[in-house]
Amino acid sequence: MNIKPTESELEILQILWQKGDCTVREVNEELIKIKQTEIGYTTTLKLMQLMHEKGLAERDASSRTHVYKALINQKKTQKSLVNKLINSAFNGSTSQLVMQALSDHKTSAEELEAIKKYLDQLNQK
Repeated sequence: MNIKPTESELEILQILWQKGDCTVREVNEELIKIKQTEIGYTTTLKLMQLMHEKGLAERDASSRTHVYKALINQKKTQKSLVNKLINSAFNGSTSQLVMQALSDHKTSAEELEAIKKYLDQLNQK
């Protein structure tokens, strides 16, 4: 299954991956916190219904309030999206992607330390 989620679907998937099973209301409230702007409940509902139809999310309709959960794997989805980005925007260069990401985003000392450890592990292989 090679489903490519839209940007809005990815935002919802991030919430489902982080929090686990959620109602539409819970997802909508989290989206409002993240985006710091009002997002209509019906907009979130429609998106999640479409995600269910596309096979991105599963819906438990056994109770009055439907509960959704992600059907696609976070790591596999991230890997697929990063590979696509590397190939399309960075001409296959992983180093260009990493350098661009590190130069444009604030990286904490803890994140930098984790990156260094990972690079050390790669060098030892």
